[in-house]
Amino acid sequence: MSKSLVERRYLLPFILITSLFALWGFANDITNPMVAAFQTVMELSAAKASLIQFAFYGGYATMAVPAALFIRRFSYKKGILLGLALYAVGAFLFIPAAKEQSFAFFCVSLYVLTFGLAFLETTANPFILSLGEKENATRRLNLSQAFNPIGSLSGMAVASWVVLPALLSDAHRDAAGVNHFSELDAATKLGERSHDLGVITDAYVVLGFVVLAMLVIIAITKMPATGTASAEAKRGTMGRLWRNGAYREGVIAQMFYVGAQIMVWTFIIQYADNLGIDKASAQKLNIIAMSMFLGFRFLSTFLMKYFNSRLLLGVFATGAALCTIGAITFVGTAGLVCLIAISAFMSLMFPTIYGIALENVLPEDSSLGAAFLVMAIVGGSILPPLQGSIIDLGTVAGHPAVNVSFCLPLICFLVVMLYGIKRWKKDTKATR
Repeated sequence: MSKSLVERRYLLPFILITSLFALWGFANDITNPMVAAFQTVMELSAAKASLIQFAFYGGYATMAVPAALFIRRFSYKKGILLGLALYAVGAFLFIPAAKEQSFAFFCVSLYVLTFGLAFLETTANPFILSLGEKENATRRLNLSQAFNPIGSLSGMAVASWVVLPALLSDAHRDAAGVNHFSELDAATKLGERSHDLGVITDAYVVLGFVVLAMLVIIAITKMPATGTASAEAKRGTMGRLWRNGAYREGVIAQMFYVGAQIMVWTFIIQYADNLGIDKASAQKLNIIAMSMFLGFRFLSTFLMKYFNSRLLLGVFATGAALCTIGAITFVGTAGLVCLIAISAFMSLMFPTIYGIALENVLPEDSSLGAAFLVMAIVGGSILPPLQGSIIDLGTVAGHPAVNVSFCLPLICFLVVMLYGIKRWKKDTKATR
C-alpha cells in the first residue's frame, strides 16, 4: 500500500508553505528580463547589466548560513516570517532607488530582497521534506517545487504584458532591430529613463504588498514542530556533511545547475535580440519556455513513482546538454527553438538534486545542510556576468558571440549529468 505524499494533519501547512515556492518564483522571473531592460535604460554593457543577477543571487550566498543558524536557534515559522519581512523591505527599496536613478541602488534593493528569499528557501525546502514519510520526501519536494514555475510564469507575464511593453526606451528600434535610445538628447533620455524606472518600480512595490499579506496569514497559522529546526546546533555537523559524498557532490551540482538555469532564462532575450526580436516579444518566448518547464515538472514528479530519480536526473541533464549544443551550433530559428526546449529538461533538476543530497543527512544536520544547498545558488550570481562578457564580444571566430556564450550552460549540464549517473550507479549497486 503506497503512502500518501502529505498526511491530512500537515495539509494546511503544506499548502501555505508550497505557496511560498510560487512567491519566490515570481521574484526570480520578473527579475531575469530586467537585465535586458536595465541594459537599455541605464545604457550599460551586457556584462554590467548582469550585475543585477550578481546582486540577486549573491544575496542567497550571503544569507543562507545565517538563515540556517537562525532557524536552528528559533523555528521554521520564525525563519519564514523574517524571510517575508526582508523580501518586502527589498521590494519597497525600489522606490528610493528609482528616485535616485541609481543602478547601484537597484542592485542593493535586490540584494536585500534576496536576503528574504534565502531565509524562505533555507526554511521551506527542508520543511516540506519533513512533512511526511522519508520515502516520499523527494517526490513531495518535487510537487511543491512544481508551483515555483507557476509563480515564475506570473512574473514573466507581468514582465511581458505590463512592464516591458510600457518601457519607452525600447521603442526606438529601426527596421533592422537596432535600438537608438542612446542617441537621443539628454533631456529626452532623462524623461524616458524616469518613466521606465517608475514602471519597473511599481511592479516590485505591488509585489511587496502581496508579500506582507502572506506574512500576516502565516503569522496567524499554527505550524507543526517537525524536524529539528529549533534544536541546538549539534557538534560535528560540518564533518558529517563533508563526509557524505551524495551531499558534497550535490552542492557542487546544484551550483552548476542554478548557474545554467539563470543563464538560459536571462540571455534568451539577448539571443532573440540578435535575431531582431524586441524585448517584449522575446519575453513571451520565455513564457513558452517556462510553460514547458512547468508541464515537465509535473510529468517528472509522476515519473518518479516508476523510475529512479537519479536516473531521471542523468537523462534529463543529457537532454538539456544536447539542446544547448543546438543553441550554440544553429544560428536563427532552429537555435532559438533548441534554447527554449532546454527548459523542459531543466524541470526536475533543482528539487531532485536537493532531495538526493539531503536524503541521508541526519535530521539534526538538515537545516545547515539545506543552507549550503541554498548557498549553491551563488552559481546564478557568478556565471551570468561571465556569459555577458562573452556576449559583449559580438562575434567569436565568425560565429555570433551570444550563441558561443551558451558553452557555459553546456558545461554546467554536463556536471549535473555526471552527478545523476554517478548517484544512480551507486544507488543501484547498494540495492543489489
